[in-house]
Amino acid sequence: MSTSTKFEDTTATFTGWASSGSLPLKKFTYHPRPLGPKDVEVEVTHCGICGSDVSTITGGWGPLPAPCIAGHEIVGTVVAAGPQSLRHVGELVGIGGVINSCGKCKDCTRGFQQLCTKKSFVFNDIYHDGSNIETRGGFADRIRVNSEFAYRIPPEISPAEAAPLLCAGITTYTPLKHFGAGPGKRVGVMGIGGLGHLAIQWAAAFKADEIVAISTSDSKREEAKKLGATKFVNSRNEEERKAARHSLDILLLTSNDKDTDWSELIDYVANHGTLVLLAMPEIPTIAVPPAALLMRHVSIAGSLTGGREITQEMLDFAAETGVRPWIITMPMSDPNAAVKVTMEGRPRYRVVMETEAAARLKKH
Repeated sequence: MSTSTKFEDTTATFTGWASSGSLPLKKFTYHPRPLGPKDVEVEVTHCGICGSDVSTITGGWGPLPAPCIAGHEIVGTVVAAGPQSLRHVGELVGIGGVINSCGKCKDCTRGFQQLCTKKSFVFNDIYHDGSNIETRGGFADRIRVNSEFAYRIPPEISPAEAAPLLCAGITTYTPLKHFGAGPGKRVGVMGIGGLGHLAIQWAAAFKADEIVAISTSDSKREEAKKLGATKFVNSRNEEERKAARHSLDILLLTSNDKDTDWSELIDYVANHGTLVLLAMPEIPTIAVPPAALLMRHVSIAGSLTGGREITQEMLDFAAETGVRPWIITMPMSDPNAAVKVTMEGRPRYRVVMETEAAARLKKH
């Protein structure tokens, strides 16, 4: 008997939409891991589509070792719970990119579970608890996870709107909180998309002195202002770009590719400021001019999603302040259509797939 088979619950069968490294996604059934004492089984009602999902299922980040069910912006209802679970049957919960960690290391005890060397990502990974069973994400009807990583969804937030907060929301909230966005700080957001439109809202909710939205065209100028931006910079407008030089204490980079001009990005950052990378390009290295950092004490930092405590804090803060993703909903019964819309960059600003269970949830 193989290790993975030993740790499967053959009495249960889940169904999702999987990739083997290219599109289209195809139906895939599997047996989940046994429901542990701290675990919950969640009937998925909603799942957002993120650029990380696309980069994985299309092979942009490399070959897949096994059929991969993506999806890490998951909302659903608890339908089963272990005796030590933190969540109860019937509760609406959200699940993000990290679903397990050791709980004992320095990072775990400091609230950075996403940095634990034994963390498990929700898909395209394994459980590092000796079982080595593959993890499967939210493009599916159900999912089982450690209840410590299943977050309470405040009633003020609709299930569909909650989904993107589990990745796009926490990915932008964490660095703004960490680097002290708020009164006295000037915040820039490069890329007004799934992440960027939430970053602008967070910066406004944190009451930053200035919030500068930076994009490659004017098409989102008015939308950026509605989201809370105090200024807008078209990076292809030389006059606007020059006016923004050395002006930002924090610049969040929400998207990048092989053609990204790192000198230009650093030029927006003020002396002693920080450029924060939030999106991982499909290339292994980036070319950063060292003089641009050394001569002005500029830093480049990376930020990966968020830990358990800050994720729940983020959801509660969103409920309190009214920060919400702008979404369109599409049926999970046709995930390839939803992925296509995402890849074409059509949504303003996030596609959220709904399962058949979502209709039942609305009736309640």
